Amino acid sequence: MRRRLLALVCVSASLLSGCGLISQDGGGERRTVTVWLMKDSASQDFLRRFTEEFERENPDLDLDIEIQSWTGIGDKVQTALRADGTDGPDVIEVGNTQVPQYAEGGRLQDLTLESMRDWGIRDWLPGLAEPGQWLSQQFGIPWYAANRVVIYRKDLFEQAGVTEPPRTREEWLTVSEKLDSGGDQGIYLAGQDWYTLSGFIWDEGGELATQEGGTWAGALDSEAALRGMDFYRELQALGEGPLDADEEHPPQAGVFARGRVAQIVAVPGLAQSIVRENPELEGKLGFFSVPGKEAGKPGAVFTGGSDLVVPKNTDEREGALAVVEALVGTKWNTDLARTMNYVPNKKSLAKAVADEEGVAAMAAGAAQGRATPGTPRWGAVEADNPIKEYMTKVLTGKDARSEARKASDRITELLDLDAR
Repeated sequence: MRRRLLALVCVSASLLSGCGLISQDGGGERRTVTVWLMKDSASQDFLRRFTEEFERENPDLDLDIEIQSWTGIGDKVQTALRADGTDGPDVIEVGNTQVPQYAEGGRLQDLTLESMRDWGIRDWLPGLAEPGQWLSQQFGIPWYAANRVVIYRKDLFEQAGVTEPPRTREEWLTVSEKLDSGGDQGIYLAGQDWYTLSGFIWDEGGELATQEGGTWAGALDSEAALRGMDFYRELQALGEGPLDADEEHPPQAGVFARGRVAQIVAVPGLAQSIVRENPELEGKLGFFSVPGKEAGKPGAVFTGGSDLVVPKNTDEREGALAVVEALVGTKWNTDLARTMNYVPNKKSLAKAVADEEGVAAMAAGAAQGRATPGTPRWGAVEADNPIKEYMTKVLTGKDARSEARKASDRITELLDLDAR
């Protein structure tokens, strides 16, 4: 809660300064910066430590951190951005791919200058930085990232005579084929895991959609995108993943925990769920970055995570910028990554999590991270998701080129319809 009511419990001038309404330099009433952060993005201990130090270093500011739920957050943020700003948030955590939909209409502060001058924009992870832009201006400031890696069974690798993780996509196919024998699945890859497919398409130089003259169009039918789908088809065949469902139907953590599955593609944190379901796998799980086409360079991956934005209607811009600068700066960003097993927001900070195998693999992959097309109307595509239907049709034997054209046309239609 805001601290304006503190004055009611201060009954004398001698108590006033102790109640925190007067800054330490006697400069007047303290100001409150309201920050909306999402549930489970940061631990309570992290938030406590950050708040204490921030308020100590900024004696004229109080932090009011309000935890939000992801459910229904889009409408709540849009309502806050349209309000008069008097009692609304001054800093908001948003999903990295959500920034364009909030920036459209001019409701966010343009933070391009601060990003270039003070916050190290050139070192940011591209999968967080790029979707934080709208019309060549930086509105979303990268906070933390998470992306998929390969979680594997060390014991099954050893039994198959595989002594080290594959370094390239071709090696990955060879290793997975070797593992796919004797009742073991080489890899469990659901037929509609379109996030993983996206990485293969990007590796080939393709895109999910492209923009020309301000108009977006589906691009799954490009030669590069078709090559990405062909690799997905080869890899997916080396296991028993369902052809007509995604990685959550059924949840792949349960499949991996209960069966003899050598590999899955998932965020490292899923390993904790796997071990909870099957404690016998404790100490038997390993991690490596999704391989790329060349040794020494991980493959492209979809980068999820959060950016911080500042509403245009804030009445505390200076304080909001101070909060953002602190949260995305080296000290607290590194602290958050270590506390929550995230990837830090800068490529140069990857070494800060190098001692944790899963996070280190994730950080290496994040350097090649990408995000979905930077249009505020991409949400309409994900809601309908013709990409999933396209994948199932190809995996069940339909002509890839023909189905890619249909899916691309549907993506174009959805982007155009939602723009009207």
